[in-house]
Amino acid sequence: PDCLPLQFLSYLSACDRLLKQGYEEGQVEEAMEMFQYSEKKAAEFLHLLAQFNDMGFQQNEIKEVLLLCGNQRERALEELVMK
Repeated sequence: PDCLPLQFLSYLSACDRLLKQGYEEGQVEEAMEMFQYSEKKAAEFLHLLAQFNDMGFQQNEIKEVLLLCGNQRERALEELVMK
């Protein structure tokens, strides 16, 4: 089996693109898994995670809220502020 499945290659390409945007490898892999390997959703999640992190919110709370709110920035922000 010297031929990797196409899905795996596209997963690696997506991870590579996200890593080049400056996200940490562990976060990229976690986000890709959480969103069934959707690069678009993982990228949205990572972007919002970084944004809310910069605002001083706790990372575990941010992750929880973003998952609950489906990456909807305004809703997630409201939830975080209420915590």
